[in-house]
Amino acid sequence: MSNWNTGARAAFDVETTGRDPRQARLVTASIVVVDGDGRTTDEHEWLANPGVEIPAEVTAIHGVSTAHAVEHGLPVARVLAEIGAVLADLFAQGIPVIAYNASYDFTVLSAESARHGVPAVDASLVIDPYICNKQVDKYRRGSRTLGALCQEYGVALEDAHTSAADALATIRLAEALASKYPVLAVDAATLHHQQIGWAKAQAADFQSYLRRTKPEAVIEGDWPVLP
Repeated sequence: MSNWNTGARAAFDVETTGRDPRQARLVTASIVVVDGDGRTTDEHEWLANPGVEIPAEVTAIHGVSTAHAVEHGLPVARVLAEIGAVLADLFAQGIPVIAYNASYDFTVLSAESARHGVPAVDASLVIDPYICNKQVDKYRRGSRTLGALCQEYGVALEDAHTSAADALATIRLAEALASKYPVLAVDAATLHHQQIGWAKAQAADFQSYLRRTKPEAVIEGDWPVLP
C-alpha cells in the first residue's frame, strides 16, 4: 500500500449554528479533492437552510446570516444526501478524507442525517491533523486551532472559517505534518485505525488531568464520530 500523502486525497469541513456537534445545524459544507501532486481536481460547496436561527455570534464567525441561508440555502436533507454521496464515493475509491477535529464535522453530519432521515455515511478512511498533531507533538504549548497550526507550519489560511478555505488549509496542514513526522506518512487505513486509539488515549489523559480539580469531568474519546 502507498502512503496517503502520495495519492489522491480530500478534505471535508462544515460550518454550523453552534459548538455542540450533536445539536448544531448544518449551514455550509465543502469537500476539496487534490491529486498526488497536491493540485485541486474537484471542489464541492453547499449552503443549507438550517431551519433554525443562526446566532449572531456564529454569523460573525462564518459570515452566513439566517436571512441569507433562508433565501439562498438548499433544504438540509438534500445537502446531506449530496454530501453523503460524495463522501461515500471517495471512501469507495480508497481516497482518504482529511478533517480537522474530525469528530466535530462527522458527528454534525451523523446527527443531522439522523434528524432528517438521511442514511448515515460510514466514515471509514479519515485523517485528522488535530489528533495527529497531539500525538506527535504532545508537549506543544499554546492553542491547537486550525489557524494556530497553519501559522506554525507556514500554511496559508485565507478566509478562515469559511468551509472551503478551511478544507484546503486542512489538506496542506496534513501534508506538512506528514512531511515533518514520518510516522504519519503511512497508508490511510493504518493511520485511520491508529487515530482511533490515539484519540481514546488523548481523551483519557486530558480527563485524568481535569479530574484533579473537577472529579466529575468527562472527555469523550470516540473518533471520528461521537456516539
